Order: sequence, then structure tokens, then C-alpha cells
Amino acid sequence: MAEKPQLSFWQIWNMCFGFLGIQFGFALQNANVSRIFQTLGADMEQVPGLWIAAPLTGLLVQPVIGYFSDRTWTRLGRRRPYFLWGAIFSTAALLVMPNSPELWIAAGTLWILDASLNVSMEPFRAFVGDNLSPRQRPTGYAMQSFFIGVGSVVASLLPWLLAKWGVANTAEPGVVPDTVRYAFYAGGAVLLLAILWTVLRTREYPPEALRSFDDAEPEGTHHGDAPVPSAAGGIPWLLVGAVGVALIAYSGWNRMLYVLAGLPIAYGLLRAIAPMLPRQSMPAAVTADLHAMPVVMKQLAVVQFFSWVGLFCMWLYTTAAVTKHHYGTTDTASALWNDGANWVGVLFAAYNGFAALAAIAIPWMARRFGLRASHLVNLWLGGIGLLSIAFIDDPQWLLLSMVGVGFAWASILSLPYAMLSDSLPAAKMGIYMGIFNFFIVIPQLVAVSTLGVLLSKAFAGEPIRVLMMGGVCFLIAGLCALLVRRPVSHAAANPVQGV
Repeated sequence: MAEKPQLSFWQIWNMCFGFLGIQFGFALQNANVSRIFQTLGADMEQVPGLWIAAPLTGLLVQPVIGYFSDRTWTRLGRRRPYFLWGAIFSTAALLVMPNSPELWIAAGTLWILDASLNVSMEPFRAFVGDNLSPRQRPTGYAMQSFFIGVGSVVASLLPWLLAKWGVANTAEPGVVPDTVRYAFYAGGAVLLLAILWTVLRTREYPPEALRSFDDAEPEGTHHGDAPVPSAAGGIPWLLVGAVGVALIAYSGWNRMLYVLAGLPIAYGLLRAIAPMLPRQSMPAAVTADLHAMPVVMKQLAVVQFFSWVGLFCMWLYTTAAVTKHHYGTTDTASALWNDGANWVGVLFAAYNGFAALAAIAIPWMARRFGLRASHLVNLWLGGIGLLSIAFIDDPQWLLLSMVGVGFAWASILSLPYAMLSDSLPAAKMGIYMGIFNFFIVIPQLVAVSTLGVLLSKAFAGEPIRVLMMGGVCFLIAGLCALLVRRPVSHAAANPVQGV
């Protein structure tokens, strides 16, 4: 078998450029959706429930898109049709979101926006695995992190910059300010143009060519279809979920906890139904591959769980924490609150800017210290950064906290995928990348279903304590990274030439 040709810097650049647009959409969403919800009347305890759209759509969309993109071949190729259609619908949602007249319309638009962004994003991870050899994959994922950082810097800064340029940063109660609306319009345009660049400037290997390369079958994997696990294995999951539902109903606990109880029920039903379906059907294939996932993926799942709980603590509650703890206000119509919310956009831009710089340093770290130790160091920097927010009084100095968060973010977006991709067969790169995203989505569902409860019951309504919990999660994730088995490929030992 032949080795995949080594691609030039600019070829990898063109492959990853679309991520600039995708992250424009995600950054605007992460930095401003909580602000939009609060502007439209949501209180702090409601915010996690309104965010539930994001992880639920990811849980449903990512494995489906991965399954079908593995089996797609059109004039546009294998992954690129999904980039394009996801971009079109994402752009439309970005135009609608800041003009939502009611809270329920904004929440519904978030479903559409997040689903569409996931349609574009999920195949991008597999796109790198398809087109790059194991030696160049860490470079590809690091370059994706670079574009994520650059896109997020600009997108997160937009409301603050527009305010500096004289655009109105306040509006009457219940109306989203012009700074946010115009930022979303610009984001829609950038998203569509960046993805069009990748669609038009790249090519893909057809399926028969992929099967001919020497990385099509990593050591320890087999190309054949895994057997569908028995339906009996779903019974314990159904029982666990049913007991959870009964406890929540009997005790009168917060209704958001039903989301947690629903997760084992959903998996139990999938296990029960899959054996009754044809082996090549999407539910049966996803169930079989999930049950037979590589050991490295199982170990990385724990790392991802704590990493993404930490990230969601930050994304959901930084605006509330900074405006209350550092600016001393909870009045969403006041100029002071909106100044604080804009500063959160600057902080988000800062950590993404530091992430772009970290993406250049991470390949060197991986060569020098290895993938696992590098991920540990970066996650611990992020944990220290989040914890420090509670001990800094001057909001200007929060930029220092964002240095650590930026290193953690760049590492989360690259090193787990570099560790994973060497363990996956080429024919199933899309479906396994989709399944791997379960371990991003599930912690998000845990976060949105529990953080509101923790805020009111355990943290005395102080959102700054949620950020501190996020920092602790990063520290735990770093320790778990050391337990991940070393990838079998030589790429782990000599992972990359720099970005």
C-alpha cells in the first residue's frame, strides 16, 4: 500500500480555511446567545435550559452526518457537500437570531443555528483524516485550531469594536442592541465565504483511493463491520433511566434533570431497536460501531467529558459572572451591564487569540513532551485561568486569565483528535468522528441540565462559582489525559512539522 502524498502548507491552509467561518458562527453564538436570552427576559437559572438546543442537536446531527458522509460521493466530493449546505442554513440563522422578537423564537433559532453549524463542522474533522497522512494530521488539526482562534477573536470582538465605532450598544428593554445585530450579519457573510473557499479550492480522494493507502487500516482495527450488540444490553440502561425519572418526579427536583435521566433511556432504546434493523441501516451501524469503539476513544471520552463541562461553565456564565462580580450590576438594560457584556466579548476574543498562538506552539510541545503530557499542561493552564477569575478585581486583568484558557482551548480542539485519528480505519473516519462528538455533547447536556440547579442550590446564586467549578474540571481532565493509551502509530512519537 502507498503512503498518502504529503501536502504543502497552502494545501492544508485551503483545507482548513472553512473553519474560520464555522468558528465565526460558533463564537458569535457562545459570546452573545446568553446575552440575547437575558435581554429577551430570561433569568440566570433559565439560561442553561435555553441552551439545551446546542448539545441536543449535536447529539442527533453529528453521528448522522458522519454516517452519511462516509457513504457520500458526488461531484463536490465526500465531505464538501455537507460543508456547503450547513453554511447556507447557518448564515440564514445568524441573520434571524438577533432580530428575535420573543425568547422562544431565539431559542428555536439556536436549534437551527447549532444544527447547521454541526452539519458543516463534523465532516471537517474527518476531512483532515481523509486527506492527510498520520505524520501531517496533527498539523492539520493544529491549523484548524489556528483558524478557530482567528475567527473567534474577530467574531467575539465585533460588538465591542462596533460600539467603539459609534454603533448603539444599548436599546430599549427586550430589544437586542445594534452592535450585536450587525455583528451577526457580518458573521453570516464571513461564514459563507470562508466555507465556499474550502469547497472550491480543495479536492478529495475518492473512496477507492482512500482504501489503497497504508493508513486505511491502523494497527489493532479491522475494516469489517462490527456485530450489532444484543438487545438485552439495553435493559440495564432503560432501568437506570426509569429509576432516574421516578426519583425526579417523586422528589420534585428541577425538571431539567429529566434530561440526564433521558440519556440512558435513549441509549437503551437504541440498543433494543438496533438488532431488529438491517445491519447497514444508520441506527444499527452507529450502535455497532459505538459498542466496538477503539480503547483510545473510550479513554479520551473521560478527558473530553471534564474538558467540555469546564468549557460550558465558561460559555454559559461568564457574562453573568463578570457583569455581577466585576461590574456590580444585573440590570440588562443598563449601560454598565452592556459595557460588561461587551468586555466579555473582548475576553472571549482574547482567549481565542491566545489559542491561535498556542496552535503554533502545540506541535512543538507534542514533539518535545508527547501528546498526553502536552494536553495535561494545556488543560492545567486553562484550569488555573478560570480559577483566577474569582480572585481578580479589575476586569482589565482578566485578560491574563484568558492566556491559560486559550492554551486549553487550542489543545482541546487538536490533541484529542490527533491521538484518536491514528486509531481509526479510513472507511469509518466520519462515523467515528461523529461518535467521538458524543463525548462532547453528553457533557454539554450534563452541564445545561445541572448548572442552573447547582447555581441556585449549591452556589448561592453566584455565577462566579460556576466558573471556578469549570476550572476544577479542567484540572481533572488533565490528569485523565495521562491515562490515555499511546497511539500505535509512529505519529505519536514524531507527530508533526510545525504549523
